[in-house]
Amino acid sequence: MTSKIGRIGPSLVFAVWLLCLAFAANMSGQVQTTTSTKAGPSTQEVKVERGEIVYVGDHELIVKMEDGSLRHISNIPDSAKAIVDGKEVGIRDAKVGMKLEKAITTTTTPKTITTVKSVTGKVWHVTPPNSVILTLEDGTNQQFKIPKNQKFNVDGQMVDAWGLKKGMKVSATKVVEEPVTVVEHQAQVTGSMPPPPPPPAPEQPILVAVAAPAPAPAAPPAELPKTGSMLPLIGLLGGLLLLSALGLRAIRRIY
Repeated sequence: MTSKIGRIGPSLVFAVWLLCLAFAANMSGQVQTTTSTKAGPSTQEVKVERGEIVYVGDHELIVKMEDGSLRHISNIPDSAKAIVDGKEVGIRDAKVGMKLEKAITTTTTPKTITTVKSVTGKVWHVTPPNSVILTLEDGTNQQFKIPKNQKFNVDGQMVDAWGLKKGMKVSATKVVEEPVTVVEHQAQVTGSMPPPPPPPAPEQPILVAVAAPAPAPAAPPAELPKTGSMLPLIGLLGGLLLLSALGLRAIRRIY
């Protein structure tokens, strides 16, 4: 003979079965609770954020994001690590100009948590239609609420809470199904070190101004050697005068 108490809320079932003494003897006298979880298919979403470190402080960073906004990250623990150029580095290794990329993977999993509470005992007192008190096998009494308008199947007949009588052996089971959504976030930070500074320019020689030496005085014209003579010059002048006289004479003869 069985009796079922209907749902409390959208996902709660409180069932009461009236069982025979032989079956009831195999049940524990205390309230037993079991919990099971059933997971549905998961979905994943990956979001990537990129930026460049523009300030490094004591366990804090200021990062310039791709959209130009500045993001202040404070209270960074020493345990926070990033993979930079294939190596694991921490906050104390951060440098201005380091480029960071943060990939955030969000995993969403729907789950149904089912909690089952069951108890076996004897009806000690019933207050229809609200509650029933059962005497458990350890001799203690415990009160259970009866859902509103609940009907019971007793010997094939549907009765309400007034159909329960003192001394009946019953087993009560309460099933609660709670749908939950479990969201998990996993972040991985990677990056690259800033490029090394350019090598210093080679030293240019320093020019030292030096006063130019004063030009040497021009050498006086060389004197003719004492053995020189004016006769050639006089001869040349005499020849020119002679030629001029001959020319004038020829002109006069013509005219």
